[in-house]
Amino acid sequence: MQIDAKAVKALREKTGAGMMDCKKALKETDGDEEKAVDILREKGLAAAARRADRTANQGIVDSYIHLGGKIGVLVEVNCETDFVARNDEFRDFVKNICLQVAAANPAYLSKENVPKDIIDKEAQIIKAQALNEGKPEKVIEKIVEGRLNKFYRENCLLEQAYIKDEDRTISELLTDLVAKIGENIVIRRFSRFEVGEGLEGGESCF
Repeated sequence: MQIDAKAVKALREKTGAGMMDCKKALKETDGDEEKAVDILREKGLAAAARRADRTANQGIVDSYIHLGGKIGVLVEVNCETDFVARNDEFRDFVKNICLQVAAANPAYLSKENVPKDIIDKEAQIIKAQALNEGKPEKVIEKIVEGRLNKFYRENCLLEQAYIKDEDRTISELLTDLVAKIGENIVIRRFSRFEVGEGLEGGESCF
């Protein structure tokens, strides 16, 4: 089918992919923009994977203070060059990660960062819950796997749904940026502080 130039331009603006890539994706999907976005994202995943072993030792540390100083966040995101570190889109991404950490309060960066003893304890609790619910033994492992994945989605930054678009994860958001900018980008670490967190009533540091 004939692909309208306006559709190609719109897809390019939406994804940041090249004109020819956008045109090809639209042809493959008979002009369906959403399906074309999926195809470009899949190609972006491949591009991101190829860049993942490149050293990212530049970047920025950004901060966010919320609720009248009640919550504060620090985030470090790395890239390959100082040029990208000064890029507005890169900086917007870092700011959005700060907002994500403030709002969603992740405990870990990724599934790989969750300590094994935490995973084992969580799995034991899930298994006990499933048995108490009368679930048959043969489906227990599937239940444990499914609920552990839910645990990761709730507690790991990269697995969380993006607060501004819950159809996308932070990992997908990161992958899209890598594909668009063309550098390896890594969320290295974050810290979140909340006034009174961990203190019991009346406890003071003075």
